Order: sequence, then structure tokens, then C-alpha cells
Amino acid sequence: MFNRNAMAQLKGLREELEAQNEHTEATVKGTQHRYGFAVTADGREIFIPPDEMLKVLPGDKIAICIRPAKKGQGKQDKAGRTVAEIERLVESGLTEFVGRIVQKGKATFVVPDLPNLSRWLFIPPHARNGIAAGDLVACALLRHPFKDGKPSAKVLKHLGNAQTPGIENHYCAARAALPAEWTDKSAQPLVQAAAQQAPLEDPSRLDLTHLPFVSIDGARTVDIDDALHAEVTQQGWQLSVAVADPTAYLTEIADLPQSLAQRGASVYFHGDVIPMLPEAIGQALCALAEDVPRPALVCQMQIAESGAVESYAFHKAIVRSHAKLTYSTVERYITGGSDELIAHTNPLEALVQVYRKLREHREEHELVMETRKEYRWMLDDNKQIECIERFEKMASQYLVEECMIAANKCAGKFLRDAGAPGPFVNHQGVRTDRLGEAKTFLQKHREDLSEVAIDTVTGYRTVLADLGKHGHALPLRDMVNRLLSRAHLSQTAGPHMGLATEVYTNFTSPLRKALDFYVHLQISACLANDPSAHYPVAQLAEITRSLGRSRAAVNAANRRLAANYLQKLKAAGQARFTGTVSHITSSGFTVKLDDSGLEGLIDLRPETEKFSFDKWTMSLTSTTRRFELAQPVDVVFIDAPAEEDFLSLFALVDGCGIKPPKESTAESGTADDCDSEPDSEPDSEPDSEPGSAPGLAPGLTPIADTAAAGDTDPGASAETPNPASP
Repeated sequence: MFNRNAMAQLKGLREELEAQNEHTEATVKGTQHRYGFAVTADGREIFIPPDEMLKVLPGDKIAICIRPAKKGQGKQDKAGRTVAEIERLVESGLTEFVGRIVQKGKATFVVPDLPNLSRWLFIPPHARNGIAAGDLVACALLRHPFKDGKPSAKVLKHLGNAQTPGIENHYCAARAALPAEWTDKSAQPLVQAAAQQAPLEDPSRLDLTHLPFVSIDGARTVDIDDALHAEVTQQGWQLSVAVADPTAYLTEIADLPQSLAQRGASVYFHGDVIPMLPEAIGQALCALAEDVPRPALVCQMQIAESGAVESYAFHKAIVRSHAKLTYSTVERYITGGSDELIAHTNPLEALVQVYRKLREHREEHELVMETRKEYRWMLDDNKQIECIERFEKMASQYLVEECMIAANKCAGKFLRDAGAPGPFVNHQGVRTDRLGEAKTFLQKHREDLSEVAIDTVTGYRTVLADLGKHGHALPLRDMVNRLLSRAHLSQTAGPHMGLATEVYTNFTSPLRKALDFYVHLQISACLANDPSAHYPVAQLAEITRSLGRSRAAVNAANRRLAANYLQKLKAAGQARFTGTVSHITSSGFTVKLDDSGLEGLIDLRPETEKFSFDKWTMSLTSTTRRFELAQPVDVVFIDAPAEEDFLSLFALVDGCGIKPPKESTAESGTADDCDSEPDSEPDSEPDSEPGSAPGLAPGLTPIADTAAAGDTDPGASAETPNPASP
């Protein structure tokens, strides 16, 4: 007989137990396995069983019930374990993505290129848009799996396939969701607005067309954004740095600064570029082309014979470049091997004198970054690496660099003294949370410097200048890099430790960098006695995020190109290389190849011998071998697997390694074992990049810097040389 009272009691008990369970919202965290985790607002990770994980995708926001695990739910059999039971989908975290097309029978699927998502998504026939197996595509989620566990997608754009020239660049740009290249249609509002302006007729602009400015750039550079002039004075020299002024044409477009922040800067891939501004504006209207009057923002500096900047002034002006010179021709002039620039002898000679004095003054009073090995990638018609060449940075490039740094320092001082809210580029040097570690490091290696206040500009310069000197037993400058911060953008003036200067900003590349465009806006406002914010202050963080996405995309594309090149060499029987150790962690080290500058990983965890990691000497030591920074090694290229985002993997040649010192043993107890997990705390260079390849030392580009790639980035040599710049 049906017992209503018993059923009611059972229902009440069930409701009572259910009420004891926690109900909350969380974000789905995927894994490479069938299960996942629900991450709550307070940071807890609640296990999502495989059957529940079928309903969601990584990044989804979900409502969950946290209940005790049932028997058989994996490792959750242990007492006290809980699982997440999904109650509803709050918001999907997956919208657009990229991936590779695969066929299974008559069915078409896309394999999403997303971290911790290993499932295929079905593409119905009406959403395929003519794609084929092996194609790389941009997709959007068509059907979420929450209801029945059967997700589907639609193809938005066909990106190409493995044979498409430049596919590495296009694919990685799409994966990072970089803004699209300008089209005639998308650029039209900017071009039309710019056409309404007539800055050359502005009577408030200072006419400097009589000064014989010259530009010095790569031979193929067209978006020339700076020109120089110097002349001898009784006290030393007057140096004028003229910078193209796109704000003269684009100030009236209210939402432009926000749009530029989303782009961050022009993105320079090998063989391709995504410009920040449309060519019809950056090149046709603003670039300081030869013998064409252009609006410019000019910094005029009075340079003393010591190389110190004694005074400066900013002017909204009109300038005319008298000559488009190349680095090569100016280099021949500097070295005395050519008289082809005889018509420009006087201003060039003054420029060379100023450059040398500015450099000497910085070396004596500030910080000059050490010269790095430079490499140039030569691409074939398919935009693949044909060969990689070493080259030496030219004195002509350093000349431009010193002039730009001097002008940028003046821009920072000008905004600070005007009481403007930046934007400034600040660099705190050693991370605040690692000052104690830095002091211990100095006590171990340079005890005489251990009491120096490294958190001050003077102290930081003293320490870093000493660590960068040759003759130390270990590469101390490289070792301390892991303790340094990245530079950041700020409304508040602060020191730039990397340059050892009290204040700094960038204004010399407004055609290619959103920050510099903002600085132009602000300097112009201050010249009009209005120091209030004339740029969207909140967009400084957006610029930082945009630059991070761009770096990640470029690095990813470069890894793919490097992998293709190394695979080609391996197929030709050239798999053995010499290199140097460039970064060390507890699990292995990064090696940089001497001939090409390419980088890859040596993983020591599979080795039979046990290694100990000593962070104070940045070394890995076993009972028989030792590896430390800057150490030569012989390696063999193994592979660059797609599942590791094309990170190049190397193996050591037999017998590689130096003999450890007698006092060092693998059981010293002073370091971590290499088969343990690497420290979660960053121990890499200050320019660690979001989205860097797994296992590669963060901040270490797997190739030479884009700025070193010849004319790929036409203004690279004029940028701040500090690696910690944003």
C-alpha cells in the first residue's frame, strides 16, 4: 500500500539534504582530459565529471551545485570530495575561434585551436562555405552543447592551408583576434575626416621648412615618422627631432583614440604588417617624405659639449625633409668610406657629433643596454625562411636611436612639468616582491653592492652597470633579469629604471604606436596651456593588452616559421648545431643557436641522472655534469610538435656539459630537483609575454627580435632599446 507519509518524509529529507549543498556561479576550466573544473569567484576549483563536462566548453560561465561525489566519479571516491553539478548555462565563453578542418567519413569537423579543449566541433553542410580537409579557418560557435552535448560551429573565413604563403602570420593574427587590416571601406571615415583638415594653413604652426631636416631609415621604409637636424652652436649643438603629427589630421574623430588603443601598434610579422593607421593617412598625408611640407611636432634641444640636454622646447611646426637617407649610406659617411652625401656634410657631421656625445653622456650617467647579436631572416616567395644571416647593428642606427631617446626623455619631462596626466612609461626595475631576493643575490655575488639602494634610480644604475661589466665569473646581468619587472604605462610620472632616468615616455612613433599618438595629443594640449587629459586615460590598460596580444601572435608565427626552417634543415641532414644556454629553469634550459639565433628547449626531466637547480647561480648540476647561463652546448634538433605550439625541442649531444665543481652535488639540498614542477613564480626576463610557448623561457623570443629583422619594422632602430618597455 502506498505510504504517503513515508514519501513526504523522503521528499523532505531530500530537500533538506539539497538545501545543505552550495549553489554558486563559476567559470569552466578545461583540461586535456575528459574532465574539467569549475572555478568559483573565491578561487576554488571544483571537479566537473566527464559526463557533465560534455555539456560545457572552457570559459563558460555556469551555475552549479556543489555536492558530495558519488561512487565511481574518478578520484572523487575519497571521503569529503565534492563535484560540480551543472544547473544552467549563464553565459557562453566561446564565440569566435580558429582551427583546422578534419573529415571523418562524410562528416566535417573543426579542431579548435584553444587551450584545454580537445573535442571536435561538427560543421553542418550549410555552414561549411566550401572548405576542405586540412584548411585553416576562423569559426563561430553555432550550437552550444549544454542541452544535448552536441556542439556545432560555422565557418566565418577561410584562412588558407599549409601551402598558402604567409599562412603562419595570417593564422596567428586571427587566433590572437588582432584587428583586421584596413580596407578602402573601413578606412574611408578616417580618410574623409582627414581630408577636411588643413594643418599646413594653420598660422599657429612654426615654419621650420628652411631647416635641412633629413630622415634616416631602411631603404624600403615608406611611413617615415621622424627627421633630424643638428647644427653647431657656441655652447655645443642644437638638435631638432621632427616627428610626423597624425593628430593634425585626426584630432576631430572622437572615437579614434579608443580604436587605436584596441590596435595598440602596427604589428610587424616577418613578411607582413598590420598597420595601425591606414596607408592613405600614415603614408600619403603624414609621413615625412622627401621635399614635401608636413605638419610635425618638433623637439628642439640645446646639447652641451658634455652631451647633457641643457634645455628643450616643443613646437607644433611645419617641416620639409631635404633628403631621404638610408642607414647604409649614412654608415658609409660615418666610417669615412664615401662622399656620396657631400651635399649634407654639415648637418650630418653635426648629427654624428651629437650622437657620440649623447651616447657618452648616457654611458656615464644613465644605462645603456648591452649590444645583442642581431639576425636577419631572408624569406622566399612563399614567405618561408630561406636563410638567416648575422649582422652588426650600424652606427647610423645607434645615431637615430640616441636622438629618439633624448627627445622621448624631454617629452616625459615636459608632460611632468606641465602637470599633465601622462601618459608616461614607468619601469620600477626590480620587482617589489623580489627586492629581498635581489639583496641576497648581491650578497652572494657582489657583496660590496649589497647595501646599495637598488630601488632608487642611482642605486639601480650603479648595480646594473656593474653587473653588466665583463670579467665576472658568471653572467650576472642576465641572471638578475629574472627579478625585474616590465615597464608599464601610467598617468603618474615615475622613473624608468631600465634607462636610469627619472621620467620617460614615447612620442617618436605616432604613425605606428597608439601610446605615441596619445602623447602627441597631450603635448599639443599642454602647448595650448591645457594640461587636462586629452586622451582616454582608461585606454592605457587596453593598449597594454593589445600589445600583449600582438607579441603573442608574432611569437607564435615566428615559432611556426622557425619550426618549418629547422625541419627543412633536418631533412637535408643538418640537424646538429652549436649554441649557448640562454635561460634555465628547474626542468631544463633554453638554448640559442649561434648561427641563426633560433631558440628551443632542452628538457632534462627524461634524463636518467638527477639534476639540482640553483637559482643563485642559475645552474643545473648532477654528479657528473653542470649547465649554466652562457655556456656553449652542442645540440640536435628533434621536433617542433604542433601540440606544443611549434616550440622547437632539442637534445644534447652525448657528453655535452661541463664538469661540476667539487663542492656541488645533486644532493646539496640548496636547490630544486629538475624533475619537480617549475616554480610558479616568474623567474624569467622582465619582458615575459602573455601567450609565450609552454616550456620556453618567458620573455625570450624564439628568434631574433622583430626589431632586428632589417626593414620588416621600418622604425625599429629608433625605438627605446630597453627590453622592458611595454
